[in-house]
Amino acid sequence: MYRQLINEQEYQLDLHLDAEMTRYQQMALTLDRRSFATQVRSADPKVALIVWRDSLDLVGSLSMIPKDMPMLPEKREFPVFTGGPEKLHILTGGMVMTRYGPMLIATRVDQLGTLIDKFTNAAITALMLTVVLTLALGYLFSKAILRRLVQYNRLSKRIERGQYSTRLPVSWREDEFDMLAKQFNGVLDALEQNLAAVRGVTDNIAHDLRTPLSHLRIGLEQLPSKPKEELQESCAIITEELDHCLATFDAMLSLTRIEEGQQTLELQDVSLITISQDLFEMAEAMAEFNEQSLKLTTGEEFQLSGDKYLLFQALFNLVDNAIKYSGEGAEICISQNRNVISIQDNGPGIPEASREKVFERLVRLDPSRHHKGTGLGLSMVKAILSRHNAKIALTDNQPGLKVIITF
Repeated sequence: MYRQLINEQEYQLDLHLDAEMTRYQQMALTLDRRSFATQVRSADPKVALIVWRDSLDLVGSLSMIPKDMPMLPEKREFPVFTGGPEKLHILTGGMVMTRYGPMLIATRVDQLGTLIDKFTNAAITALMLTVVLTLALGYLFSKAILRRLVQYNRLSKRIERGQYSTRLPVSWREDEFDMLAKQFNGVLDALEQNLAAVRGVTDNIAHDLRTPLSHLRIGLEQLPSKPKEELQESCAIITEELDHCLATFDAMLSLTRIEEGQQTLELQDVSLITISQDLFEMAEAMAEFNEQSLKLTTGEEFQLSGDKYLLFQALFNLVDNAIKYSGEGAEICISQNRNVISIQDNGPGIPEASREKVFERLVRLDPSRHHKGTGLGLSMVKAILSRHNAKIALTDNQPGLKVIITF
């Protein structure tokens, strides 16, 4: 603004001096010498200060012509002393060549200096007020930020002490702190869910292994008192219980390796028609033993790159569950069409509220543990299918359960 003001004033000054120069040059061409001198004497000093040397006398508003004054449009500043209250005036101007000789055209610029001084003072005042206001707002803003940080620090200490239900507050401002609080609260939600899952897994492990470990302890306590001919049978029973415990831990380790990607997949071309036929052949005898009907229908071929052993293990687990839980006389069907395999039965099915829960570790919907198992089968199935970018969905078969696997 300062530079723009200066440039504008200089531009207006140049226009003014140029207009006066043109006016007096034209006046000298149209008037005689005496009339020209009269016009110079009667010039308004508020418009321009005119000085012309008529022979030896100076005519005009000033009593002298400074030396080395340039010819307009070049101009130069020079001081003039007066007898009024403002004893020193600053003028700017230049010489003009007319028909009657050179003359000086000048105008006052000290008013411009005063204007610039006022502008400078106003700018400094505004700058100081801006600095003071900025510092005040910055102080208040920093106090507000510090207050929120202190609150977050206090809440984080509560979380550190184990109070995982604590959440950071989210204000109506929706600023960066609120975005951070939302993100941190999401992390706390996931942490709380994971802790709940760990507690559930721990409870299920304790529930599932308590019975076989109790049997092992009782069997080992009774072993010394057993007759010699019963020792072999008792050792076989103890070994079976121990194998069940070891199978549970092995299954958990295998599931972890698959979920974390630590187990390398032996990739090869897998035909869904072929793997469906293998499932049928493997499970047919089991279904006949339970007096169940097992059917196979296949459609268009589909091949994928995957670990054939793991995929067969996952799909056979689903067929085995259908045979195990659908009951005697049930009808079980394995269907394949392009990239979709479905396994459906007309058994009791799974309640809708429990269809996602069954994929968690060591979750079994059989409270009495009537059927032997580790409770890791469906977790293993989901982990294997996820490694192969496949999706699994449990739906109602009306009656029974329908499992849909999409590759």
